[in-house]
Amino acid sequence: MSGKEARRLAEVRVGENESFESALRRFNKKIQQSGILAEARRREHYEKPSVKRKRKEAKKRKVTSRP
Repeated sequence: MSGKEARRLAEVRVGENESFESALRRFNKKIQQSGILAEARRREHYEKPSVKRKRKEAKKRKVTSRP
């Protein structure tokens, strides 16, 4: 998280007659949409600033080269 950006944790309330599987599916969907899982994977290992810069430049080149 950069600066004052704050993320709220994903929360799923399980209904009284709801199965565990359906609650788990809703939870997984919410995590995917919020980007929590992607950020956790990105932060799993330390990335040197030079590697981070090269990755961002490659992404920028890829986006601008699209027709």
